[in-house]
Amino acid sequence: MVNNAELMQKAFEKTVDEDLLLDCMRCGFCLPACPTYIHTNAEEAHSPRGRIALMKAVRDGKVVWDASIEESFNMCLGCRACEPACPAGVQYGPLIEQTRHAIQLGKTRKPLEKAVRGATFDGLFANQKAMTGAVNLVRFYQKSGLQKVTRKIGFLNLFPPFMKEMEGVLPEPAKKSLPALPQLPKKQIHVSFFSGCLMDTLFLETNRKTIALLEMLGAKVTIPKQQQCCGALHGHSGEMDKAKRNARANLDVFTDDSVDYIVNNAGGCGAFLAEYDHHLAHDPLYEERAKIFTEKQIDLSSLLVKLGLPEFLQTLQPTARKKITYQDSCHLRNVNGVSEEPRQILKSMTGFEYEELVGANTCCGSAGIYNILQPEMADAILETKMQHVQDINPDIVVTANPGCLMQMQKGIQSTCSHHGDQTATHIADLVFDYIVENTSV
Repeated sequence: MVNNAELMQKAFEKTVDEDLLLDCMRCGFCLPACPTYIHTNAEEAHSPRGRIALMKAVRDGKVVWDASIEESFNMCLGCRACEPACPAGVQYGPLIEQTRHAIQLGKTRKPLEKAVRGATFDGLFANQKAMTGAVNLVRFYQKSGLQKVTRKIGFLNLFPPFMKEMEGVLPEPAKKSLPALPQLPKKQIHVSFFSGCLMDTLFLETNRKTIALLEMLGAKVTIPKQQQCCGALHGHSGEMDKAKRNARANLDVFTDDSVDYIVNNAGGCGAFLAEYDHHLAHDPLYEERAKIFTEKQIDLSSLLVKLGLPEFLQTLQPTARKKITYQDSCHLRNVNGVSEEPRQILKSMTGFEYEELVGANTCCGSAGIYNILQPEMADAILETKMQHVQDINPDIVVTANPGCLMQMQKGIQSTCSHHGDQTATHIADLVFDYIVENTSV
């Protein structure tokens, strides 16, 4: 009879690329870049180097699979800060995704867990109508008065703390219409907008403002219908086959060859979209289409800079003066290599005083649903982050990813006694509102 350890070893042999494992030289340059290594007091098993060693040991049958090994992999944020720090160019992102996929193949799950994962990955994040329906329930809760009653009677105290915290940072429902922006000369540029699952439901107003900004700067914007979740949540959770399913569905609708760029406004989505060519590298039907799709990927900040937004912002003459700072999206910075463009935009807004946040390049602890699955580590990381935030005491913390936005808002509410004077916002919302306040159409 084959035991669980043997099943897991076979799954690792099938899924985890040994050549990628051998790229690691064990030099340790990744250690100071890894949040979990730092927050576990230099526990090697919670470092990229240590996890790669465990991956190889399991694959080679040198260690027996147990709960402590699984916990090491579960504790990883997937922030990929180790990749820019690595002199050997180790592809840690693909390795941790392959490892989590192997765990799904080799692990026997209880019926309830199977049902929950099925509802999440085959339902909510595989069908945009299901996501829309779920968010509509949230909006009903907010608009109907249930939210006020629930908070007043303390009903949320009956649930795990993270549920009360997340309820407290839900974005407000989208307004029915937006103010008009000035229109600049048309440019010969055509972009498709990847609207995302959460961004196009829970953060619908941010999406509308994103489109308005692009059109203000002269771009022609199209929004392909029947888009699906990018697949990042599936891939990071070990459901790589389902992530590829979503990727193929998106490639089926992003088919317009006249498009110059495919733009997104969520750092986590953008990183996964930019690796469709890697995920579908051996798919005979989608490999070439994935390459073209990947080549056209661009994040919102980069495109706004290309379209001349900083120059336009410098023509405005605001009177207000607030302090702002920027918290990097890990995937936007570490995978897509974008860090200067958001800062360039923020520094061009003379109505704000920009101050760099110490540790802005490190994870805030959100990491998809990590803050739900690993709340203690996520809170420890966020606490460190908020110490740096309070050192500079900004009025606004700007982000470029919905998970980061909600996590930073949670940090402001839980650690700042005067949080009513502070807020976190998406860069698209900040720029749009700034232009409305300082122009007349």
